[in-house]
Amino acid sequence: MHKHPALDSYPPAASGAGWLRYASPALFYPLAGRMIPWLALAAALFAAAGLYVGLAVAPTDSQQGEVYRILFIHVAAAWMSMFLYLVMALYAALGLIFNTRLSFMMMRALAPTGALFTFLTLWTGALWGKPTWGTWWVWDARLTSELILLFLYLGFMALQAAADDDAQRADRGGAILVLAGVINVPIIYFSVRWWSTLHQGASINLTTAPSMAHIMVTAMLLMVAAFWLYSAAAALARVRGIIAEREPGATRPRREAP
Repeated sequence: MHKHPALDSYPPAASGAGWLRYASPALFYPLAGRMIPWLALAAALFAAAGLYVGLAVAPTDSQQGEVYRILFIHVAAAWMSMFLYLVMALYAALGLIFNTRLSFMMMRALAPTGALFTFLTLWTGALWGKPTWGTWWVWDARLTSELILLFLYLGFMALQAAADDDAQRADRGGAILVLAGVINVPIIYFSVRWWSTLHQGASINLTTAPSMAHIMVTAMLLMVAAFWLYSAAAALARVRGIIAEREPGATRPRREAP
């Protein structure tokens, strides 16, 4: 595979190269190892705080009762399911344009976590929908597009597994699939505006004040932070495994110039 000289091939001893030098798997591998414990610890702390505020401090909703507390996990998981796919698409574009090995590796490392949050979104949505709507599932525009997102994640991982004997073909094929499916993300987000759906609209957006109590918003944002930190830790741990598998020499300790 050809390397892009500006991003993928910085020499380990280069000084002044800035963050771009960490596009080299050999330099990124130890950096990821140092970041994982801190990210995991922060994720655990934010999750504990979010669950405490959401389950013990936030008041009972006047219309939905206690069942609304599922939304603290459901909404955060839904945001992450879309966000991680967009990050995958960004890495896919970088990999195709600059031919960077690490971009393809990060794209692959993010997929299982994205699939996990998409499944969690659908599962918690069903748990909330049964007492709220009286049914576990409807072919609602947002639910259907979120299900398509899960299939995109699973399809990407299946493609990677099927072409695992040819890493370059798996990387490029997966990147094309991810970029083709990115149109589904705005469909998920705007579905409640574009169509008449059973799913309620957004409680938090950037143009108006939240329709939820401040303590509820706090709990939701704490869970979003926890899921984001967990995603970063999981992706870094997974990409270290991919680097070790593809480039064993990159996992050996290197001494950089002062």
